Amino acid sequence: MSPIIKRKKEKHALPGKYLLFILTFVCTLLMVITICTDLLNRPINTVVGYVIVPFQQGIGRLGGWLSGRSEELVQIRTLLEENARLKEEIAALTEENTLLQQDKYELVSLRELVSLSEQYGEYTKIAARIIGRDSGNWFSAFTIDKGEDDGLAVNMNVIAGGGLVGRITAVGPNWARVTSIISDNSNVSGMTIATEDNLMVTGDLKLMAEGCITFSQLMDSNDRVVAGDKVVTSNISDKYLPNILIGYISSIEKDANNLTKSGLIIPAVDFEHLGEVLVITDMKQSVMDASQN
Repeated sequence: MSPIIKRKKEKHALPGKYLLFILTFVCTLLMVITICTDLLNRPINTVVGYVIVPFQQGIGRLGGWLSGRSEELVQIRTLLEENARLKEEIAALTEENTLLQQDKYELVSLRELVSLSEQYGEYTKIAARIIGRDSGNWFSAFTIDKGEDDGLAVNMNVIAGGGLVGRITAVGPNWARVTSIISDNSNVSGMTIATEDNLMVTGDLKLMAEGCITFSQLMDSNDRVVAGDKVVTSNISDKYLPNILIGYISSIEKDANNLTKSGLIIPAVDFEHLGEVLVITDMKQSVMDASQN
């Protein structure tokens, strides 16, 4: 560096003690002015008003928003826990309601069986539950949970719902198979209560879709049998006990020979909804022998 430039810098340099004195004086002056006057407070307050206050407001709003979200999360968590608890309660109540409905259904069925048992009080009976049936909507043939070990035998009569269901056609140690009167191969010797005229009741699964079975060979030359008459099992049946209700005559018409009549019967039993039945353990022959003695 040239001597000329160096001399110029040294000429304009400010000694350190003077700079320190000036800064001390300025600071002291500012302190005095701040204490004694509000000359600097207004600019500072203005700066604070435009910068610090909005910042503080923003921080406050952000804090309030975060606090709100936190409360919402707590509420959501509470609602989720409450919802899960309510679902469990609903499931428990649904299960309880289902059990109560089943109990109610079983109670109604048992009351019907008790009433039916009282209706045919002269016979010895045993209750049984249906545990299987053939395919289809109708109980044309089904299996019950009682058998030889319970004293059951082939040809014992089965009743339910106020009337005749059918008879036992096969039996095992703890099961029995029942063929109902609506089966296509079923024939029951019947009798009208009002006139004591005999007829033959025949099963027909196709007609059961209309809620009916057929009857034929009715001798009614005086036209005394009418729709609505009760039909029961007759005394001349070799497999069925007498006076068990079969159903009610729905329609009647003369056959082509003009000697006999045929028609439809509405069964007394609901063959679409069977659950429990009563098996009459008295056999037809034993009852007939007892009556003769």
